[in-house]
Amino acid sequence: MNLPDPAELLPQMASALIKHLNHRQIAEPRFIGIRTGGVWVARALLETLGNHEPLGILDVSFYRDDFTQSGLHPQVKPSELPFEIEGQHLVLIDDVLMSGRTIRAALNELFDYGRPASVTLACLLDLNARELPIRPDVVGATLSLAANQRVKLSGPTPLTLELQTLAN
Repeated sequence: MNLPDPAELLPQMASALIKHLNHRQIAEPRFIGIRTGGVWVARALLETLGNHEPLGILDVSFYRDDFTQSGLHPQVKPSELPFEIEGQHLVLIDDVLMSGRTIRAALNELFDYGRPASVTLACLLDLNARELPIRPDVVGATLSLAANQRVKLSGPTPLTLELQTLAN
């Protein structure tokens, strides 16, 4: 399987995001990337948009419901939100949407900071493997992988995608 090039997906995402925000009459959205890959994608997307507003960074480690099941012990870093959440139109950006658990965790954390007016979800890839009813508003590409396959984003510059096969 050939994976798409993030450099080719970003202009498409930028165009789709502008169209989405205009349709919703959102003039001044605040951008938040989910650490780490989502931050890389968010920075590249903001650069593509020519947007120089501050970027919020969200670390959802404390909000995950599955990291102990997976044996993961995350190195938690504080979230950095250089703006208020209350009443803001947010664009939440992640690299790969798989189960939806990261996005659920991100929404839980954001609501601990306040009640946004809206949240638009933008993802570089949607892997069509959701366990929760979460769908991106803007997506670079949608892929369907075998159960033992994952996609890893490397970055921050250049952004590259790698197909990985898990051991059985």
